[in-house]
Amino acid sequence: MGAVNAKKTGLVFAALLGGWHALWASLVAVSWAQPVINFVFWLHFIKPVYVIQPFNLGVALSLIAVTAALGYVIGYVLVLLWNWIHNATDRGTVGKQKLPVPIATRL
Repeated sequence: MGAVNAKKTGLVFAALLGGWHALWASLVAVSWAQPVINFVFWLHFIKPVYVIQPFNLGVALSLIAVTAALGYVIGYVLVLLWNWIHNATDRGTVGKQKLPVPIATRL
């Protein structure tokens, strides 16, 4: 199996997490978020104690940007680990191969 592309996978994770939070921000914008979160808590046997704040475009854009960036990093790192493990598995050296040492520690 060939290596998985880390940048493309990072973009997919960014789209998923950013998109999920864009959906949440849109629920807040149309005032549907409180009933949704109350229902989710009810499904988990939790008494709802949180109150959704009024919609703020700046906060919504920050939420989407931060979660998309986090999604990219998570996807990228997962693929690096995936490719490293599968490369080692293909060569029969699982657990014997060392991860590359960052440049800063080589100085």
